[in-house]
Amino acid sequence: MRVTVSIVLYNPDDRVLHTIQNVLDATKNVSSILYLIDNSPTDAFKHIVADKFNSDKIVYLFNNKNIGFGAAHNIALRKELDKADYHLILNPDISFENGVIDALIQFMEANKNIGSVMPKILYPDGKLQYVAKLLPTPVDLIFKRFIPNIFIKNRLEKFQLKFTGYQQQMNVPYLSGCFMFLRTSVLKEVGLFDERFFMYPEDIDLTRRIHKKYPTMFIPDVTVIHEHEQGSYKNYRLLKIHILNMIKYFNKWGWVFDNERRKINKKVLEQFK
Repeated sequence: MRVTVSIVLYNPDDRVLHTIQNVLDATKNVSSILYLIDNSPTDAFKHIVADKFNSDKIVYLFNNKNIGFGAAHNIALRKELDKADYHLILNPDISFENGVIDALIQFMEANKNIGSVMPKILYPDGKLQYVAKLLPTPVDLIFKRFIPNIFIKNRLEKFQLKFTGYQQQMNVPYLSGCFMFLRTSVLKEVGLFDERFFMYPEDIDLTRRIHKKYPTMFIPDVTVIHEHEQGSYKNYRLLKIHILNMIKYFNKWGWVFDNERRKINKKVLEQFK
């Protein structure tokens, strides 16, 4: 069994050191490599990693420019598609217990038809993050920023599947990119991250492509912690990047007229009746 992990870095702080240690501790019993793909302006973090960790399981790769989230993860994926059984896409502000990766491996080994799986994601204070969603419309991802919540509350409840309580396994077409546990044989079939997206919708696009052929599962009995700063809500530059890349997403899949989205979302909602 070989499980590989990639974390994309951009001017990282000390939080990622905790995430790296989590990965090393959780993969002691399997063949594994942790790829640190650094999009920062300098390779200063390389020396921090070398001083902090003495592990042949860490591969540091410096891009010398910010090539984007999906493109950076693809570097690691291309190296491992023919070697790894599973690959974990991981944000640098995630923390988890040792048994999490083992539990996900067991779940995937017991369900060979599943393409990807995501555990329950909590904020550090224990509150639930709504990371399992329907395929979005433009209102769900772009226009909601400019509409008072009171007018779209019910719509967001449905889009984020809040009504489920997140207490059951769910086969959903949009799983957050903060923690994506992927079967590499499926990636070889459906493709990697679409590098047209610099940041934000690449997780929607990839999960959607996998979901068309394989279940993409949320499972509530495995839990990780995600700090999730929601940078585009605080930074106008990130907001601009967010909106521009969402436009690219809807240009690819359709804005108002996306019959595939309608059919997939209808089928997803039927599992809760």
